[in-house]
Amino acid sequence: MGTENIRNFCIIAHIDHGKSTLADRIMLLTGAVTPREFHEQLLDDMDIERERGITIKASSVTMNYNYNGKDYMLNLIDTPGHVDFSYEVSRSMAACEGALLLVDATQGVQAQTVANAYLAINSNHEIIPVINKIDLPAAQPDVVAQEIEHILGIPAGQCFKISGKTGEGVEELLHAVIEFLPTPEDKSSDPTAALIYDSHFDGYRGVICYVRLFAGSLKCGQKIKMMATGSTYLVTELGKFTPRMSKVDGLGAGEVGYLIANIKRLADVTIGDTITLENNPATHPLPGYKKPMQMVFSDFYPANNTQYEKMRQAFEKLALNDTSFSFFPQNSPALGFGFRCGFLGMLHMEIIQERLERENDIEIVQTAPTVSYEVVKKDGTVEIIDSPSQLPDTSHIEELREPFVKLEIICPTDCIGNIMKLSEARRCRLIRTDYISATRVLMEYKAPLAEIVYDFYDQLKGISSGYATMDYEFIGFEASNLVKIDFLINGKPVDALAMIIHRDNAEPRGRKMLIKLRKAIPRHQFEIPLQVAIGGKIIARETIKGFRKDVTAKLYGGDVTRKMKLLKKQKEGKKRMKSIGNVSVPQEAFMSILDNSEE
Repeated sequence: MGTENIRNFCIIAHIDHGKSTLADRIMLLTGAVTPREFHEQLLDDMDIERERGITIKASSVTMNYNYNGKDYMLNLIDTPGHVDFSYEVSRSMAACEGALLLVDATQGVQAQTVANAYLAINSNHEIIPVINKIDLPAAQPDVVAQEIEHILGIPAGQCFKISGKTGEGVEELLHAVIEFLPTPEDKSSDPTAALIYDSHFDGYRGVICYVRLFAGSLKCGQKIKMMATGSTYLVTELGKFTPRMSKVDGLGAGEVGYLIANIKRLADVTIGDTITLENNPATHPLPGYKKPMQMVFSDFYPANNTQYEKMRQAFEKLALNDTSFSFFPQNSPALGFGFRCGFLGMLHMEIIQERLERENDIEIVQTAPTVSYEVVKKDGTVEIIDSPSQLPDTSHIEELREPFVKLEIICPTDCIGNIMKLSEARRCRLIRTDYISATRVLMEYKAPLAEIVYDFYDQLKGISSGYATMDYEFIGFEASNLVKIDFLINGKPVDALAMIIHRDNAEPRGRKMLIKLRKAIPRHQFEIPLQVAIGGKIIARETIKGFRKDVTAKLYGGDVTRKMKLLKKQKEGKKRMKSIGNVSVPQEAFMSILDNSEE
C-alpha cells in the first residue's frame, strides 16, 4: 500500500478521559474486532491495567478502512494518561504523524491534557481536538470547546463532539483522521530505517520488537543490523497487531508492526534504536529518544533472604520491558542484600511493586522513597546522589542542590485558598494564575520535587473533593538549605530510614516520624530509645518502654532491702539486654516514614 493511504496517529488525553474506550469503538467500527469479541479495554492486556482502569503500556493496532471507495491503513497507538507514564506517550508519538487530543465533556481541560498537547506540538504533530462523553447528563461540550480555544489556541469550531461509549460521532472522526492528518513521507526507495519504539520478551520466540518503518522496506529472510550495537540478525517473522499478532510477508515505508529475529535477550535491544539492512545500511540513525530521567528512588529488599536471586531475575525482566525503570544492587546492615530502584513517579513505583509481588510471588520490604540530589564538593566536582547513604561528609560539601519542577494545577475557583495554603506549606512558589473559565483556574508553581512527590496529589484531591488535577515537569537543580537526618534505634543508625530534608522542617518532621516509629515498632523486653540526629547532634527523642515482669510478686513481707535487691538485679539484666539485644523493625515502620499525612 502506498504511503498516501496510510495514517499513523495516537490518542492522547488526561487520565480517565476515555482513550481506551474510543480505541475499542474505532476497532469495532473498522471491523478489527467483531461485536462478539468486543469488550472494554481491549488493548489493556495487563491484569493491573484492567483492575485499576488505567493504561500503563502503550498498545498499537492496525486497521483497514474503506472511505470514498479507497482502502486506507490506520495505525492507532493507545497511550497512558498518568503523568508518570508520559515517557510512554513521547515514545508513541515518535511513531506517529498526528494525534487525537481527547477531552472529557464533563471535566474539561485538565493538567495532563495541557502537558500531552504540548508534547504533540513539540513533536510537530497535527492535532485533532475531540470532546468525548457527550452522552452524559453533565456534559458541557460547548464550554469545553471554549476552554480548548482559550488554553491551547485551537479554534472551538474545529472540535469533534463524540461519545466513545455509544459510538456517536466516531465515524465522522475517522473521516477527519483520513482527511486532516498528514500521510507518512514516501521514502520507499531509500535505505531501510525502522525505529524500535517498544519491545517485549516471549519465552518461545525471543524478543518481539515493535517497529515503525520510516524508509525502505523489510522482508522475512533479510539480514538486519542494529545501528546502536552493530549486532546482526536474520528476520524470521514480520507482522502487524490487528489487534492480534498477524503475520505478513513484508513491511513498507510508513507502516507499523512487529519483528522477530531470533534475538535471545531483551538486553540486546535498545528502545529508540534504528534497524537497517546489513548489505544496504542507512547512513544516519533515526533521532530515537531522550533517556528518561528517574525522579523517585527506593530500596527493595526480599523479606526472605533466599529470594534475592529470584528478585534479581524479576527486576531484569521488568527493566527490559520498561526502560524507564532502573535497578542496581544495594547492601544495608539492617536489611541485608537488596536493590536500589529508580522510578518516574509514585504511581510507577506502586505498579512495579505490585507486578513484582503478583507476577513473581516475592514478598518484599520497601524503604521510604527519596529523590535525587546534586552535591557540589569543595574541589568543584558535582555528583548526583539518589540515596542519603551516598551523601559525603559535610566537611567536603560546598552546597546541596535539590530538583525543582514546574507544577501546573487546574482546580475549581472555590478551592484556590486551601490549595495555596497547601502549596506554601510545601515550599512552592506561585508563578502565575490563569482563569480558564468562570469556575476553573490554572495555577503554575515552581516547586521542590521532594515536597510534592509523596502525598501532595492525595492532599490536593482531598481539598478539592477530587476536582483538582496536577502535572509537573522537571526544570533543574537549585541550591537549598538541606540537611541529612539519621534515625537511631537503640543507639544504632538505620541507613534505610535516613532522609535528606530542608533544615526548617528537620525537627518537626523528625519528631512526627519518631511518634509513628514508636507506634509501629513492637515493645521488647528492654527499653528502646528512638532518636533523630543531624550529624552528631540529637534533635529529638522518643522511648519505647520495655516489658517489665513483676519480680517482687513472690515476696510477702520482710525487709524492704529484699525488694530493692531484686529490682536492682532486674535493672542490671535489662541494661545488659539493651546493650546486646537486637530490635526487629517491621515493614510498617519503614512505610510510616513514607506516610506524610497529618494525624
